[in-house]
Amino acid sequence: MPAVAAELSDEERAARVTMGSDQCIVDEEHFFILGNLDVPVRDSEETIRWTVWSTLSKPNFDRTSELWEMEARKSEPPYFGWLSNQIPGYPSSINIAVHVLTQAVGARPKLEVIDESHPLHEDQRLGITPARADELIRIAVHGRGE
Repeated sequence: MPAVAAELSDEERAARVTMGSDQCIVDEEHFFILGNLDVPVRDSEETIRWTVWSTLSKPNFDRTSELWEMEARKSEPPYFGWLSNQIPGYPSSINIAVHVLTQAVGARPKLEVIDESHPLHEDQRLGITPARADELIRIAVHGRGE
């Protein structure tokens, strides 16, 4: 779930969060969508994928919901959002700017980091080495320092 929802107690979450498989609303004023943030692995067809949450403005959230089952959704322009989860192996990634790129029906949106000062931006653009991919997998599975 988005970091802001995950930080709530179970009681607060029950009262304040409406959660679906791909959408989340907190306090009826913060809107989130689940998307895929992919980083290509250089010299291969592989990618590292994190399925994470991004904010959306209410109008963009409403538009996404309206087009949820429509093929026309894949021609939507990118929506602006803020990444709402920590990506293991990177400096703080919560609240870095992203574009939310709607995909065909049945596919989660792609998240593209647009904050040029964050290492994820360059890694998405240029790819990472296989050794870095292995390191990120180890960190995600075992945590830092193992």
